[in-house]
Amino acid sequence: MKAPAWRPDSWLCQPAHLTWLNDEGLRLLPFARGAKVEQGFAALDAHGRLPEGAIAELIHTTRMTHCFALAHIQGIPGHAALVDHGLAALRGALWDEEHGGWFADATRSGKSAYLHAFVALAASSARVAGRPAAQALLDDAIEIIERHFWSEEEGALRESFNRDWRDEEAYRGANSNMHGVEAFLALADVTGNALWLQRALRIAERLIHRHAAACGHVVVEHFDAHWQALPEYNADNRADPFRPYGSTPGHAFEWARLLLHLEAALAQAGLAAPDWLLADAKGLFASACQHAWQADGAPGLVYSLDWNQQPVVRARLHWVHAEAVAAAAALVQRTGEAAYEQWYRQGWAFIAEHFIDLHGGSWHHELDEHNQPAARIWAGKPDLYHAYQALLLPPLALAPSLATALAADVTRR
Repeated sequence: MKAPAWRPDSWLCQPAHLTWLNDEGLRLLPFARGAKVEQGFAALDAHGRLPEGAIAELIHTTRMTHCFALAHIQGIPGHAALVDHGLAALRGALWDEEHGGWFADATRSGKSAYLHAFVALAASSARVAGRPAAQALLDDAIEIIERHFWSEEEGALRESFNRDWRDEEAYRGANSNMHGVEAFLALADVTGNALWLQRALRIAERLIHRHAAACGHVVVEHFDAHWQALPEYNADNRADPFRPYGSTPGHAFEWARLLLHLEAALAQAGLAAPDWLLADAKGLFASACQHAWQADGAPGLVYSLDWNQQPVVRARLHWVHAEAVAAAAALVQRTGEAAYEQWYRQGWAFIAEHFIDLHGGSWHHELDEHNQPAARIWAGKPDLYHAYQALLLPPLALAPSLATALAADVTRR
């Protein structure tokens, strides 16, 4: 697979734009460092402070460890100790010494594929960063995924279990499997085992090429244990931050990018990359842009849509827009088509005007339907992961995965 020649006027070829991406990434890191607590990393409020009673959560501990590992790989001083703190935390209160696996937080709740995928991602990035405790964590993450979550029969991840792994949730989710694909791409790089690419392809084939493509490239998010779609799932909890009702355009963008990374990784490994990976990536991106941008008449991408492509939750979330620009950049790189360049520029213009908070720090995580800061779905500013990756990905080749690409300085040029 060979990418087309670059348009000389692309922002992705402009030194000033690449400097802007780098500078904005550097601006985000000091704010995020405030998330450190004794047992890992916790959610920050809108001012970058730890709320009273803040506790370490697996989602923040893994994502912060991953991002701080990326910063260390880039050569930004002061982040190695934060990576090591995250690795130690994943051996502390969040680790289940009795049954194995990781709790969502220190209250010792159940075990989910979604969060275990982030453990694998954090361990992979820390391993690339050369941190001493990373390999042992990586080995354990792989062992837990293979023993409990990966279903060879289904070619996908099981969703969740109780603490002792005896009771399995009768649910299958696109979100957990999407982050499984992300983690598997990283695992393929750090282990050298192409089996992870083959597993990622099986997940993508089931969820995207089989289900989403049949629905006009709208991602079907919720399924029962037999992979029958559940279109009315969470109809009474439509703004759920992880399992919202209807379709989630932000995930269509995220899937589109991951399909292109998978295509490039397969080709790099000398494996067959099916043509539908590119076709479905383009279809997902087009569908999300068509239906979600200005869906209610105001600029921006809405959080969720119903099955008639009408807005359900009109909030604009920062992660949706971060994934949109990252997907646009990947499609610019893969196709060279001018339409993706325009979406890329438009996405960053919207983010710069509405999400980037130059006064309070970081990015606003949520805007209301009038594009004013809000906190109905996400309180505070706890998430570095989506914004930081959106700033790092555009200058890099589509393969290898992010940490490995940063370490090797594998650029497009």
